[in-house]
Amino acid sequence: MTRIALLGSTGSIGRQALDVLAGDEAFTVVGLAAGRNAKLLVQQARAFRPAVAVIADPGSLPELRSGLPAGTQAALGDAALLELATRDDVDMVIVGSGGVVSLRPVLAALGAGKVVATANKETLVAGGHLVMPLAHARAAERRAGAGAADPLATQLGWLRPIDSEHSAIWQCLAGEDLRQVERLLLTGSGGPFLDTPADELAGVTPAQALKHPTWSMGAKITIDSATLANKGLEVIEARWLYDVGYDQIDVVIHPQSVVHSAVQFVDGSLKAQLGTPDMRLPIQYALTYPDRRPSPAASPDLVALGRLDFRAPDEGRFPALRIAREAGRMGPRATTALIAADDVAVARFLGGSLDFPGIARLIDQAVERYGAGADPDVDELIALDAEVRAAFAGPATTAARA
Repeated sequence: MTRIALLGSTGSIGRQALDVLAGDEAFTVVGLAAGRNAKLLVQQARAFRPAVAVIADPGSLPELRSGLPAGTQAALGDAALLELATRDDVDMVIVGSGGVVSLRPVLAALGAGKVVATANKETLVAGGHLVMPLAHARAAERRAGAGAADPLATQLGWLRPIDSEHSAIWQCLAGEDLRQVERLLLTGSGGPFLDTPADELAGVTPAQALKHPTWSMGAKITIDSATLANKGLEVIEARWLYDVGYDQIDVVIHPQSVVHSAVQFVDGSLKAQLGTPDMRLPIQYALTYPDRRPSPAASPDLVALGRLDFRAPDEGRFPALRIAREAGRMGPRATTALIAADDVAVARFLGGSLDFPGIARLIDQAVERYGAGADPDVDELIALDAEVRAAFAGPATTAARA
């Protein structure tokens, strides 16, 4: 029995993770945590009967307390989140929450010897220099004690990616020597504006941007897909997860979203992972690794698909990809500014105070203003995140992370 703490249980990833957990008796949910959606958190607690349910918003605590089933304790705030991530009766922490607020629990969980499965981009985009040394240290301890064949003898056994692209690369690397990797190919759908002329992008609306052609996701990541900022963030994540240089990471546009990513090896071979656009598959792989189990996700029908298309990204129309790659080369201060500014920019676009091309302009300004300097520790990183948000917040920065 693997005992689970789920952070961000009421978000898109959290809800789908619970779908996977509900169908597998090998897992039990010890704790759930959410931002402010007490109503849904109560429903989840009644279904899974965890020992504790944590809420970040103090105003939501009374509703949580009044609705929880007997045996589930209500808890509030960052300290409770850290306690949940390091409980003795937790084996794995699933991070479905967004924001830099998840960084401390991830560091604490790894430090306490917990496996972390994460969809949180800030964990690696801003804090990769802090997180990955812990994952590597845990893997080294495991190799020394159990041998190289142990599933926890690599950093990916300890920090498991949930994003479909990084799960695909992880699956392609199973049984492979990282030293024999030539390139990583991150695929992306291109979003709803793949063929929209540049002079029309300033007029696109949030409603149009939220109509993703193949995936059903939260608002923030859907807008990031439309700007290609998500591909830039994934490039930075790939650099940390797989310990490769930025020159070894390519982005390929693939509108059908069936090839989730691929790995090219030094002998010219190319391995790709294919699947339907369903996040339950990468979530389940992170939970059950190295085993595979029956999944609710359907397999792709190649005959019905008929064709798979690929093209190079257009960084002229979608400069966020280039800006993110440049920030990654600059270092953690630049990537912290990048992801904080992107969060603000997306909220302002959704709120109506920023046009669509303005998202890339804003993140470019943030990287240029805050990117220089020594690598931040966790306190400095969190302070920088807050500073960037305050500097670029607009009058309509009110859109909540879905």
